[in-house]
Amino acid sequence: MQEAITRWVPDGASVAVGLQLEQMIPFAAGHEMIRQGKRNLTLIGPISDILFDQMIGAGCVSRIIAAWVGNVMMGSAYNFRNSVEEGELKVTNLTNFTVALALQAGAMGVPFLPTRTALGSDVSKDNEFFAEIQSPFAGALSISTSPGSSKRGGDSGVHDERLHAIRALVPDVAIVNVQRADANGNAHCWGNFGVMLEAVRAAKHVVVVAEEVVAPEVIASDPNRTVIPGFLVSAVVECRYSAHPSPVQGYYKRDDAFFRQYHEQTKTKNDSDAWQRKWIHSVTDRAAYVSQLGACRVAELSVKQHAYAAQTDYGY
Repeated sequence: MQEAITRWVPDGASVAVGLQLEQMIPFAAGHEMIRQGKRNLTLIGPISDILFDQMIGAGCVSRIIAAWVGNVMMGSAYNFRNSVEEGELKVTNLTNFTVALALQAGAMGVPFLPTRTALGSDVSKDNEFFAEIQSPFAGALSISTSPGSSKRGGDSGVHDERLHAIRALVPDVAIVNVQRADANGNAHCWGNFGVMLEAVRAAKHVVVVAEEVVAPEVIASDPNRTVIPGFLVSAVVECRYSAHPSPVQGYYKRDDAFFRQYHEQTKTKNDSDAWQRKWIHSVTDRAAYVSQLGACRVAELSVKQHAYAAQTDYGY
C-alpha cells in the first residue's frame, strides 16, 4: 500500500474514491495518504462516507467534487463542515447521476454527455460541470419503427429541446476495493458497483485494493465477474479489512458502531487530531489497525449467513 500510494498519488492529484457508494470504501488507502502527508488533493466521488472527512481533517484536500460529503449514518461530518465554513475548501456540487455521467464521458473520451437531469434546479447554477445546450435533433423527422414500415415518420413533436451538457471528469487515479484480484490486476467484484466501472475506465491510473490476491486460474474461472481488466490497472494491493468500517459483500459487514463513535469523537479539531493519532498515525499498516480493533470485534463483523450464487458451467 505504501508503495502504491507513493507512486500513483502525488501531491495535487485528483483522486476518485468511495465509488461504490456505502460499501467497499478504500479506507486503508486513504489512511496511507494521510500518513504520507499528501497535500492539495481533489477528491471525486458520489456519496462519500467519513473517509473524505478524515482526509479533510488531515489537511490533504483542497477541493471536493461530489454529490454529498458526511457521515451517512449520523449526518454532517465536522471536518468537512468546518473547512467549508472557514473557506478552506473548494466544493463543486454534483448529483449522483451527474457524477456517473461525468465519469462516463471521461471513459468514452468525449468532452461531455447530454442529459435532462437537473433542469429547473439550482444544482447547475454557476457550476462549471453544467452547460445548457439545445438538442441538435429537436424537431427533426424521426425514423418510423412500426412493423412493416420503412419510411420516415412525421414531426417528432420536440422543438428547441433544452438539455444539460455534463462536463467529462478524468481523475488522475481511481482507487477501488474489490473482493479478489490476480497479480495482474484482473479483478472480481460483486455487490453494488456504484460508479466504479465508469471511474476505472475514465481514470489515468487505477489502484486495485483486494481482500485477496488469488491465482490467475481463479479469476479466469469466472470471466463474467471480471469487472476490471488488468490492462487498466497500475497497481494491485492485497489488504484484508481494507474497507473497514464500510462493508465488503461476502467478507464482512458494516461496522455501525465505528461510524457512531467517529461522529462522537471528532466534533472539534483537537478531537479529530486525537482520533487520527489513534487510528491512523499510531498504526503502521492495516494489520496493526485490525489488531487494534480486536479479535472479538473482527469476529462480530464476519459473515454469519452465507448466500452463495448458483454454480455456473462455462463448458462447451
